[in-house]
Amino acid sequence: QVQLVESGGGLVQPGGSLRLSCVGSGMIFSIYGMGWYRQAPGKQRELVAGISSTGSTNYADSVKGRFSISGNNAKKTLYLQMNNLKPEDTAVYYCNAPLPLGSKWGQGTQVTVSS
Repeated sequence: QVQLVESGGGLVQPGGSLRLSCVGSGMIFSIYGMGWYRQAPGKQRELVAGISSTGSTNYADSVKGRFSISGNNAKKTLYLQMNNLKPEDTAVYYCNAPLPLGSKWGQGTQVTVSS
């Protein structure tokens, strides 16, 4: 059974940092083509950061310079390092992995930025 499990979310003060992890199982894991998304209450899910099939990274304008996506295929893990967090970063964060016939989402991890 293909699974993606996110972890690392929590409550953090503005300016703080968190590192999210997404561990894959039941699949041939590759960070290429994977991405982190987020969904805030009342808003659509949006792409935060992604790794292309060639290994290049891309970021939403709102997180450029603050977030960094990386991964380790041997550990079957995708990471999202989030620095200088802002209240508007509050959302449920999901990882997504491409599959031969679609894609797989994790269950999400809540990130709350508040003083």
